[in-house]
This record gives sequence, structure tokens and C-alpha cells, in this order.
Amino acid sequence: MAYSDDSTDYKAEKSDYGDDDSNGDGELGGRGGDDMASVPVTEEIPVSMSKNNVGNRFVAFIFDRDLATNYDVENDPDSLWEMHKDRIALTEDHVMWARKQNLYNETFNTESMADIIWSQQLLSTDLQRTVGHAMCIDSPSLEHCREALSRDPIIRSILGVDDDGHCDVSPVALYRWRHIRDHTLRIDDGRYGVPNILLAMDRPGTEAAAVRAGTSNDHLEYLIRSERVIAAGPLHVATEDKADEDSVAVGTLMMVNGKNRDDAVKFVEKDPAAMAGLYETMRVHRFNSLDVTGKFVSENLYFPKQNTYQMKEAMEYWGYPVDDDQTKWANW
Repeated sequence: MAYSDDSTDYKAEKSDYGDDDSNGDGELGGRGGDDMASVPVTEEIPVSMSKNNVGNRFVAFIFDRDLATNYDVENDPDSLWEMHKDRIALTEDHVMWARKQNLYNETFNTESMADIIWSQQLLSTDLQRTVGHAMCIDSPSLEHCREALSRDPIIRSILGVDDDGHCDVSPVALYRWRHIRDHTLRIDDGRYGVPNILLAMDRPGTEAAAVRAGTSNDHLEYLIRSERVIAAGPLHVATEDKADEDSVAVGTLMMVNGKNRDDAVKFVEKDPAAMAGLYETMRVHRFNSLDVTGKFVSENLYFPKQNTYQMKEAMEYWGYPVDDDQTKWANW
């Protein structure tokens, strides 16, 4: 089964319009045709979202209960609520850290070597507490990815820092994510139900690899035909080089719309890979998407008096040149 990316190449020979598409008098049709005929044609080459978009996509899973060492979760029921309150208090700092991480150009924050593509706030089964977050990171190296994670305010709060202010992020679960790029797996969050995230880890041993290979096509067909998958792809061991033979698949990450939690659980359980016994554990969580991009600022033209420039004002406060033309994806 073949998949293609968005970089469709539009060639003249593939045009839907023939040579006779004119207004009948040999001139270009439409308003302004005479003026446009003399305008030289220039080709705009699509720019990469950032210098860090080099084909190295990592996913980090931060589950508070698994990582926290300063909460007695086994003996003190209130500690779960303490972790929730502490996380909520740091959410804004987490979002601002991610946005600043993403904003750079030739003169601002040039040392940033990792982009936070998305951050999902994971919720408990009863939807009453936050229990962690999952982040997708684009970075040219594993080292830069971990360095960025070490400055996440929430991770620093959970793991703590040493006397030099350094945070050891080695306990954080980090994987390479081979995001399936097929356009049919790009249904909007919440279009059909509510968004859920699945983290499924393969059974240990060599048999899992054979099960994964044997169910690959059925798995992909199941996802595509469902028309409810937001994004999906296998998780691989986070080696420095993605071509490393040790970077084998060890799990699956999937974001899927569901009517409710039970519906989402049933959907992932009926996945051919799951039914074939590939996974040892499967975790399904509702999530809240946090706006961590920091790269898109638009004016509300319908209500011009409405203040829609909070992000731009923040960029200016940080010293980012908001009106320059260095970074096209932030300043069109």
C-alpha cells in the first residue's frame, strides 16, 4: 500500500485547462486579464516550517504518577490531586516555553534546535484530573530533543533539578514516531466525537515483529476506512540515527475521534493489530490540545476591534521581530 506526502508536483502537462481557455478574443479571460498578461511569472518554492524539520520526529510521554518522586501516590490519595493542581498551575508556563522554543530566525533565539509540534494534556478516565502530557518534537538530533525536554517547566517540576539547575530527563519515555503521512488519516480533532490518544506498546520478543509485519496492511486499511483517525504511526526506539537497525518498532501512537471513551476503546481494540495480540499494554486517554505553536498570528477582520494580537504582543515582548520578513511562516 503506497502513501504520498502533500508535496504534489503540479506540472503544465497535468493542467485541467486547455489552450483554448480564453475569453474568445485571444486574450486572458477574467478581471484584470490585460494587466496580468504582462506580469512576469515567478515561482515560489514552499519553505520548510523550520530548520528543525529534517525528518526526525520524536514523541515524549510524561505520565505524572510514573515519574513523580516527591508524591506518595501509594499511600496518600490526596497526592493525585496535588499533582493535578501543580500541573494546572504550570500549564501556562509550559505553553509559553513551547512557543518561545518554536520562535526563532536569523536574529532571534537562533540556538533553538527543537520544535514542539504539539502538546496534548492527558486526562484521567473520569475526566476530573490531568495525568500527564504527550509531546511531538521535531529536532535534528536526539541530544537536542532531550535538551529541550529538560527545560519544560512541567517536566522540571516532576523530576526536579540538581544543584546546577539541570534536569535529568532520562526517565521520560521517548520514541521516534514514524507518522503516517497519508492524507486520508487527517480528520480534524472532534469532527466526529471527541479526541482520544492511544499509546499501545508491543509484546516483548521477536514474535511481535512478525505479528506487526503480518497485520500492517490490515491495520492501515482499518484506520483509513474508519475516517476517524486524526494521526497515527508506529513508535520506534529513539536511536540517534533513524536508519539505525536498532530503531525497531515497539509500539503505536494513534489519535482518534470517538463518541465517548468506551467508543474509542472499542475502536482500538478492534484494530487488526490489537486483535492479533500485538500489544502488551494499551492506554487510552481523552486529551486537551494546548496551543504551543507560537507561529501563527492572524487579525480578526470580521471584528476588527477584538483583541486577537495576544500572541503577537507576546512575541514583541520577547524581542521577536514581528514585522520582518526573515521567517515567512510567522510573518507572511
